[in-house]
Amino acid sequence: MTAVYIDADACPVKDEAERVITRHKIKMYMVCNGGLRPSQNPYVENIIVPDGPDVADMWIAERAGVGDVVVTGDIPLAARCVEAGARVIKHNGEALTQANIGNVLATRDLMTDLRAADPFRQGGGKGFTKADRSRFLEALEREIRAASRLK
Repeated sequence: MTAVYIDADACPVKDEAERVITRHKIKMYMVCNGGLRPSQNPYVENIIVPDGPDVADMWIAERAGVGDVVVTGDIPLAARCVEAGARVIKHNGEALTQANIGNVLATRDLMTDLRAADPFRQGGGKGFTKADRSRFLEALEREIRAASRLK
């Protein structure tokens, strides 16, 4: 059975994901270090992991596989899940696949190096928009359907 794993600590689309999984009647695991209000939805299981670097990521990566969908903005986690055969999407609906994860990882590493070389470099990502939310909903629907054909 397909499951959805949400890297929930900084996820802006938890409510949208919950609506989609409820419609499909599939299990969703919201994994975080705490601070989330538990959902009363029977399809949602909140997983609280201990504090520590990448503990939530490790929990997801150890479980997600073929026929599952992972929602994360964490590129190293995404790479591990793609390698395990899971379908991965970012919060803005961008799919991370075998075909693009190498380039996405390389860009992430390059940007990390650039920020380390210039600690005064300002800036951040662009804001999360309604269009991003809409793309996410479409992408999650598409990925759940594709993943369920694999299980």
